[in-house]
Amino acid sequence: MKRRTMLFVPGNNPGMLISGPVLGADALIFDLEDAVAEAEKDAARLLVRNALKTLECGATERVVRINGVDTPHWRADVAAIVAKEAGAGAGTVLLPKCSTPADVALVAEALSAEEKRAGRADGEVRLLALLESALGIENAFAVATCSPRVSGLFLGAEDLSADLGAQRTLTGEEIAYARGRVVVAAKAARVDAIDTPFTVVDDLENLERDAQLGRRMGFDGKAVISPQHVRIVNRVYSPSDKEIAWAEKIRAAMQRATAEGKGAFSVDGSMVDGPIVKRALRILQTAGRLNQEADGLREE
Repeated sequence: MKRRTMLFVPGNNPGMLISGPVLGADALIFDLEDAVAEAEKDAARLLVRNALKTLECGATERVVRINGVDTPHWRADVAAIVAKEAGAGAGTVLLPKCSTPADVALVAEALSAEEKRAGRADGEVRLLALLESALGIENAFAVATCSPRVSGLFLGAEDLSADLGAQRTLTGEEIAYARGRVVVAAKAARVDAIDTPFTVVDDLENLERDAQLGRRMGFDGKAVISPQHVRIVNRVYSPSDKEIAWAEKIRAAMQRATAEGKGAFSVDGSMVDGPIVKRALRILQTAGRLNQEADGLREE
């Protein structure tokens, strides 16, 4: 499942909800939390439930950001988006302000109850943990491994910066530790790491720089707040032609070495070891060019 781009769509905006599936993002996040004023929570929940029921999203992942467990809204959110009348319902819940495994356990229990009521398989709805506080960052690995529903960790830098008392900047030095912590915890838990959105809509140059930094750090994808950002972030998180050509060369050399019974081999005068092979296979896997070779990556 690709999550190069996860586009936030306000749950109270019918036009955005309808156009979401054609905007090119790998996942749509129907937002019932920050994008929706308190007085509009019930109406937004109804709109999102209807969107889940009627919109044809194809392979696009359908995610709903529910309200936090510290609000009176979250339980009704879960009931609405899992219910049978919501069509297939949400495939993933984005849990905001997730700070501890107890937050996950509370939502997971509610999801199980609603799945049973709707006739869906227990555990069918996945969960993304949105880490937006110092406590959430410190508990990242515990959160990632506390439930089989957890399919990824998602960094929320705006609320995190406020919690830290840090000044949010375009270059992001203030969240460098948090980014690294999220990536390490996610990779150790074998779940996705999703980078925080870049919040300046018209600054496409710094958006690309920020996305490239996240990819270099090991993130699997990035949240985006504007349709303008989707194409750029998709490109950054997709292997380039040069990367694919390099990976194909490594794979071909590996196959020759294996056929000849050689344990070590070189490419372009440089020795190739296990980590380099894994990197090449990951590039090909992301580009959709692997078959059996991908099996070896699943156990990492």
